[in-house]
Amino acid sequence: MEKHFSVTFTPGQTAEAILVLETAELPKALSQIGLETPRPVLVVVGGASKISEASFLAIQELFVQVLAPIAESLGAYVVDGGTDAGVMRLMGEARTKIGATFPLIGVSPDGKIALPNDPNPPEDSAPLEPHHTHFVTIPGNDWGDESPWLATVATLLAGGNPSVTVLLNGGEITFRDALYSVLANRLVIVVAGSGRTADQLASAVRGEPDCDERGKQLADSGLLQLIDLEDSLNCLAHTIKDLLTSW
Repeated sequence: MEKHFSVTFTPGQTAEAILVLETAELPKALSQIGLETPRPVLVVVGGASKISEASFLAIQELFVQVLAPIAESLGAYVVDGGTDAGVMRLMGEARTKIGATFPLIGVSPDGKIALPNDPNPPEDSAPLEPHHTHFVTIPGNDWGDESPWLATVATLLAGGNPSVTVLLNGGEITFRDALYSVLANRLVIVVAGSGRTADQLASAVRGEPDCDERGKQLADSGLLQLIDLEDSLNCLAHTIKDLLTSW
């Protein structure tokens, strides 16, 4: 049974949330929190760690100048992991910085998130990102448990509209996120030059020697497309928008 509740970060800053125990409950649950109209979907996965300051600033600009404006112009849903770290924090901050109104939905394991003002948060938990508008919490006590749910939520929200995944940087869980996007037949836009998992996947797509075997298997799906962090913001915006409106 799903459980609908609100998350209050500060006075006047509240997000709608729902705990879902079975994937079969997701359509009804999304409707309960006001997410029932199909729209294009932008999924964002990965991280922002172990990179230079210049690379971090470039990724930050990608969110502010490209990803958030595209989502706003298309009236898209944006779906990510929902916690206050990495690309999820960057997405929330970018949405607020440009004054956007698109729904920003976090999908997180219930056993790993700390709700605001919770006196007894789960061990090794992470706070929710405060600029998100909606949260779907799912059963799980480990990071990565949310990966198949996140992919399913994105598919349901799209309802036949275009949807793509943008993958930046990231660690082990990002491979899992990429896998579930591929299993959902969702194009994964890999931001080469953003570090770690993204660069390993880029190496596999390019067919470079000694590339990661998991990356090679994902690349063989034909659903990985590369863009380069060093490209101009206008070029990146044009490429991502074209893919999101056509895929």
